[in-house]
Amino acid sequence: MIRFGPAGIPLSCKGRTLKDGIEDVHNLGLNAMEMQMVRVNMIKRYPDEDEIGLTPLDVEGDLIMEILRDESGEETLVTDLNEEIRDGDALITLSSGLVQNFHELRELGRMGRQLDVKLSMHTPYYMDLASDSDLTGRSMDNIRWAGTMTHNMDGDIVVTHLGLYGKLSAKEAAENIMENVGTLMDWWGENGLEPFLGLETSGRQEVFGSLDEILAIVDEIDKVVPVVNFAHLHARESGALREPENFAEIIDRVRDISGDIQYTHFSGVEHEAGNEKRVTPIKKGDLRFEPLAEYLAESMPEITIISSSPLLEHDAMYMKVIFERVFNKKVIKQNRAKSLAMEEEPVDGEAKEEEKQRPEKKESRKKGGKKEAGK
Repeated sequence: MIRFGPAGIPLSCKGRTLKDGIEDVHNLGLNAMEMQMVRVNMIKRYPDEDEIGLTPLDVEGDLIMEILRDESGEETLVTDLNEEIRDGDALITLSSGLVQNFHELRELGRMGRQLDVKLSMHTPYYMDLASDSDLTGRSMDNIRWAGTMTHNMDGDIVVTHLGLYGKLSAKEAAENIMENVGTLMDWWGENGLEPFLGLETSGRQEVFGSLDEILAIVDEIDKVVPVVNFAHLHARESGALREPENFAEIIDRVRDISGDIQYTHFSGVEHEAGNEKRVTPIKKGDLRFEPLAEYLAESMPEITIISSSPLLEHDAMYMKVIFERVFNKKVIKQNRAKSLAMEEEPVDGEAKEEEKQRPEKKESRKKGGKKEAGK
């Protein structure tokens, strides 16, 4: 199935909650929505009396991501959300602007299933998994928290950027990212998280994230998949995506590594010298959707296409309309070809009758010819 949806709550949505957004996405005829984890504030606090004995999943007043617990004089981080809160614990709560508690997350998951809207989440855009800085630690936390939230709303994937090369060589950055992503996925497994971690391609030469770099990591670590941002890739490769074959080559490479797990972004883009200058509405950039639509109509892969255009749901619907138009033309063309073939082919009975008559006609011609010759 081919899914289309916006990167965030639709601009036309009258309400600004995620619940409103999911309903609007469904009403617009779209079937995917990527939630944006853009504002993340971590708060450390101590539990209220009525929270003692509850699990973080049960607390309604806050989104508790972790528990800090004193174990024999040593501070331990508890990430099992089914662990009961004890007196003396410290709670790590998250103010993300997304939801207030895990009850809301589970409700969003139910809505998504009922309305057939696939949910996913994007981490903050300024990330660093390439070095060993304070930002690296915060980035790792954000990805873990996004994984926990996405798991609890039955989302499919957490999407993240990976950061600048900085003073590191491409090889050194790749090694550091491989180690950090490996650590994240070990934690992912220990905590039973189901979503995939998606590594997004980047649109600038100084940012880690060429398709080759992403695929090299994905090939080594389980539950990690590539997220092809076509606009970023088009810019990074100086406008290389112009024909259906260009898109087919990329999607085939991704399929060879990650199978049918295809999650992508699309928008317009302005670029120069292999670097993205800015993301634009699709009609404003030189990256056209029609060639991708032609490939999709021919191959019909399992793929999600998220509109990261400034027009969000408008360009998501635009892509859906273009795809349906191309697909319908293909179907009409195939039906016409079948009709012509059927018209040209004789019915079985007629074909047999013609076969019987052919020798008689030939014989009568021969006889007639002899009479003429005799005269």
